[in-house]
Amino acid sequence: MEELQEFSEENNESSFDLKAEIYKYLTYWKWILFGFLLGGLLAYLYNRYTIPKYRTWATMIMVDDQENNAMSALPSGGGAIFSLEDDGLQNQIEKLKSKQLVASVIDELDLNKSYFIEGNVITVEAYKSSPIIIEFISPDSIVNKSSLNLLITPVSDIEFNLRLENSDYNKDYKIGEIIEINDLSFTVLPRSRDSENTFKNSNTVNIVVEPLKETANRYIQNLWITPKGQAKDILELSIVNESSAKSEDFLNKLMERFNEEGVEDKQEVAENTTSFIQDRLEMITNELDSVEVGIAEFKRENRIMSVQSGAAEFQSKFSAAEQQVFELETQLELLKSIEELLREQGQYEFLPEVGIEAGSVSGLINSYNALVMERNIYLKSSTAENPVVESLSDQLDGLRSNLYENIASTRSSIKVKLNELNNRENIAQGRFSTFPGLEKGMRNIERQQQIKEQLYLFLLQRREEAAISYAATASVARVVDAAFTVDAPVDPSPWLILIGGFAIGLIIPIGIIFLKNLLDTKVHHKGDLQTLIKTIPFIGEVPRIGTDQNEVIHLNDRSSLAESFRILRTNLAYLIQNKDKDMGDVIFVTSTVKGEGKTFISYNLSRTLASTGKSVLLIGADIRNPKLHRYTESTIGSKEKGLSDFLYDFDVVPKDIISSTKDDDIKVDIVLSGPIPPNPAELLMNDRMEELITSSRNDYDYIIVDTAPAMIVTDTLLISQLADYTLYVTRADFTEKNLLEFPKDLKKQGKLKGLAVILNDVDYSKFSYGAQYGYSYGYGYGYGVDKESRWKRLKRRLSN
Repeated sequence: MEELQEFSEENNESSFDLKAEIYKYLTYWKWILFGFLLGGLLAYLYNRYTIPKYRTWATMIMVDDQENNAMSALPSGGGAIFSLEDDGLQNQIEKLKSKQLVASVIDELDLNKSYFIEGNVITVEAYKSSPIIIEFISPDSIVNKSSLNLLITPVSDIEFNLRLENSDYNKDYKIGEIIEINDLSFTVLPRSRDSENTFKNSNTVNIVVEPLKETANRYIQNLWITPKGQAKDILELSIVNESSAKSEDFLNKLMERFNEEGVEDKQEVAENTTSFIQDRLEMITNELDSVEVGIAEFKRENRIMSVQSGAAEFQSKFSAAEQQVFELETQLELLKSIEELLREQGQYEFLPEVGIEAGSVSGLINSYNALVMERNIYLKSSTAENPVVESLSDQLDGLRSNLYENIASTRSSIKVKLNELNNRENIAQGRFSTFPGLEKGMRNIERQQQIKEQLYLFLLQRREEAAISYAATASVARVVDAAFTVDAPVDPSPWLILIGGFAIGLIIPIGIIFLKNLLDTKVHHKGDLQTLIKTIPFIGEVPRIGTDQNEVIHLNDRSSLAESFRILRTNLAYLIQNKDKDMGDVIFVTSTVKGEGKTFISYNLSRTLASTGKSVLLIGADIRNPKLHRYTESTIGSKEKGLSDFLYDFDVVPKDIISSTKDDDIKVDIVLSGPIPPNPAELLMNDRMEELITSSRNDYDYIIVDTAPAMIVTDTLLISQLADYTLYVTRADFTEKNLLEFPKDLKKQGKLKGLAVILNDVDYSKFSYGAQYGYSYGYGYGYGVDKESRWKRLKRRLSN
């Protein structure tokens, strides 16, 4: 048939077959299903025996000092002395996550001590439900740095066995007995009276004591704080833990301690201010007493009771100037007090805001106090060597210098104003020269008295405000939502784990199959020959023979092997049907390497052709590695002379080497290879091989020559031009795919004539897509054979 003889080498059609690729995986459907179910089972067991973790939430709102300070209701506006600049929300978050604050909460709640009750499969934490507790006698300074892992198993009502994890320590103790391990002294007690009976019937209790610092670090890492709300003044706290009760206690106590420390910071400012004002009051009281005594002595010495009536006009004209003088001198006194306090107090302490209006001293004091508070916050969770603390200290030193400079400049400014006012007063006094000097002296003394009285009253008012502020200090934050736990666990997520388990169970076997196919370099089916059969005709497949099956076909054989060779015979007939019928057809059978089954194909093909009544001569031309005698020993034995004798000895004629066989009524003439010669290539190069084939073509319909592998030795190529057709044998699960280029090159070079490909040893049980590649030959078809139902075919394929 012309189509089988002419194949275009320019065929660029894609060889990818999606259905075939899918069937490659469906072949291993049992393993894929097993992996899918195993993954789901492991995921279920993980969900079943993994202790779930829950997320606990709490919400708090930061309180604005100006809106909530009780001092705002006072006549002076109150909070001017005590109000500090906002630390910023980020500072509050850092304080909430500070080691000092978290460690104090953990120490108060004993969260560094955990109790676990061992179950049959998993160990569950018994927070506040453990039948026993551990009480340390050693100081907290030692306990908070120690780690301990104890296993306590009840022995009787009052005794228990204590084992130290990862140690040989194993002793029995009584309840309440003092135990000493690793410089630690402690005792084990029942949690309550009701716990005594519970303990003796309980499983082993595992008590784990961790260093306070490590526990605090773990809680800080798991603590999430995020701002919420339009004004960003609400903080949302969350933590994930196996024990929801422990998480709720931790968050509630954390918010409580945060408020307590915030109130303490504010009260510290109020205490410092009150102490400063009290000191100043005592000093001014003494000064005021001294001025009043001076007035009395002045009046007694000068025998006067009141100012002259003429001074009223003078006072009315210059009362405004005198008031300014009073205010300026008051400011000078305040500046003097602040400056003295700066020199007397230690570094980085709060300064009182006493209402200095001149200059920018008041603003600098506010900034100084804000930085002192921020520095104190960081010192609670770090040391003075912290870069942030050092930066704040540098800023405070700079502000302190600025304060001195600003006080000095403000004092100079006030003195300039005082000088100006005094000059005006001197001019006025010149105009009223008739006033006795006595009146001037009296006025100076009275002015000092008024200044002291005004300062005294001012400080009394501020002292009361400070006392009220201390007593009514508002919280720095209010709890919006107390700690609560979401019912659904966050880890593990049951459905996600289950889906992931099924997915992984499905992906792993598919991945293994994909990797196996990717690394597989062997030919397995016709689909793997796509690159070859685009240019070379493919004329048939031969199935794999089981150990219980015969590898030689017989007359009227209904086996799959016989059917495959009948199909091969039919396709071969299409290949050679236009050939001259007067002479026999010479068919070479070769392969790339040894072991691909060319002798097996040659022998069974010759019997298949002979079963139709054709005369067939089978020649074993692989004289280097003869295999044909394996099939003929039972019929013709070991013949003395073979092909090598004929090629070597010119006295030997064809009839001397041709043996006739009629095994199972199938007549085939055979020429064995004969003795292995030392120079097979040279023998094949002489004319004797051509003479044998030429003389036999007149006597036989088919001459089948079993040749040597074409890639290993040159024997086949030396006589390839004597063939009419060459059947190139490949073997499933044996032939390397990269060797398929070799027969294509031989055809391009014209070294093999009438080339056609055969695939040998195909294992159909591996493929449920046989029809896709022509693997289904209809075995069992014929008279008396029942038609197999679709259900039975499906069952048969699944069973394979």
